[in-house]
Amino acid sequence: MALSNALLPEFDHEMANTRKTLERLPNDKFAWKPHEKSMALGRLASHLAELPGWVVDAIEKDSFHVSPPGGQTHQPFQGRSPAEVLEAFDKNVTAARVAISGASDDHLLKPWTLLASGKTVFTLPRIAVLRGFVMNHSIHHRAQLGVYLRLNNIPVPAIYGPSADELGM
Repeated sequence: MALSNALLPEFDHEMANTRKTLERLPNDKFAWKPHEKSMALGRLASHLAELPGWVVDAIEKDSFHVSPPGGQTHQPFQGRSPAEVLEAFDKNVTAARVAISGASDDHLLKPWTLLASGKTVFTLPRIAVLRGFVMNHSIHHRAQLGVYLRLNNIPVPAIYGPSADELGM
């Protein structure tokens, strides 16, 4: 089985769970933070919407430079509403699926590098970037968003089994 065919069911499952979480976004709490060092709810949701789009860069480019010396620093997506976040997420998931589907095993095993300020942050095979830097990263931030929802008394969706909200607890 091709690596892309093995990866797509996991990608689809995790992206569906992320979408369920993003569907719960409150329109009036985008500036809310649980702590002064935390991302605002809207920024966290926007980051989740942006992450699947990184798949395309990881497959189509050999590297990504976040803040190249003398160049333009990456400007993250910032959604202004739940609808805008979901629209960006859906667009990025669709583009990511196309990119994954078209990637050969040989290509997925080639190295990809993340750079910041002229320094290598890491170099990994593309398949590891997709699993770790995109999917695991998304799972991490989706869990954070679940805590944000809970702290705002917004029902948390079932992800890997029923949530306390869906069990009626």
